[in-house]
Amino acid sequence: MGIVTVSAAYGAAGAEISRAVAERLGLPFHDRAIAAQVAVRLGVPVSEAEANDETVVRGLWRLVASLGTMPDPVGGVLPTATLPDARAYREQTERVLREIAVGAGGVVLGRAGALVLGDRPDALHVRLDGPRDRRLKAAIARSGRSADEVRGEMEANDRTREAYVRHFYRCDPASAQHYHLVVDTTALPLETVVELVVTAARGRGITGA
Repeated sequence: MGIVTVSAAYGAAGAEISRAVAERLGLPFHDRAIAAQVAVRLGVPVSEAEANDETVVRGLWRLVASLGTMPDPVGGVLPTATLPDARAYREQTERVLREIAVGAGGVVLGRAGALVLGDRPDALHVRLDGPRDRRLKAAIARSGRSADEVRGEMEANDRTREAYVRHFYRCDPASAQHYHLVVDTTALPLETVVELVVTAARGRGITGA
């Protein structure tokens, strides 16, 4: 089996490429399901786990900086003091990633997977990136939204992801030293990028059932 972790800058087509790689390798794709598992373990709504996920633009500390209360899964209200803090979300996310790695494996998008699972010999760690202007152009083309709207989302998204990794892991998520493969997805067709990642994964002995 094995696991492929994908770190992707905004506009680098991380979700599209990760899903395609998982399909080609015959492995499960893990994205929103991770937040759902974290939510169950911490006893909070999935929306709150997603809000504390490093792939969500709303930011790492939206929960703990909230106005003091939030609805719970059955319609009541929980005081903020009873809610898990950002560190608890990170710890549970790391636990889920390790369980995926020792279990059925798969392709994981985000969650600082390369840093959490960096010592595993059955893992491939991938970084998808590209020059900011070309990532912006690609994101606008794929979304069909205005340049100003996409630009604002890109800036918030990149800032949030970098802050998450720097805060918890004290390193730069874009640094090539954390990855086996770094690809500029704005310079190549997405099909070519998928083929590169699949070939690298097989070279690491990663295959599906």
